[in-house]
Amino acid sequence: MTEFTWFITGSSRGFGRALAEAALRHGDRVAATARTPEQLDDLIAEYGADRVVALPL
Repeated sequence: MTEFTWFITGSSRGFGRALAEAALRHGDRVAATARTPEQLDDLIAEYGADRVVALPL
């Protein structure tokens, strides 16, 4: 299985959040942006800092 890295804007809620969660469940990595990166701490806790990078927008 090929692992992809996604760059997703608006990952703290809505469609961006759903897309980030789907990519992570699939086993991919995500560079997730949000105005408040702390809102992505739960994704990092669940999937690990090696699979989720939270970036300020």
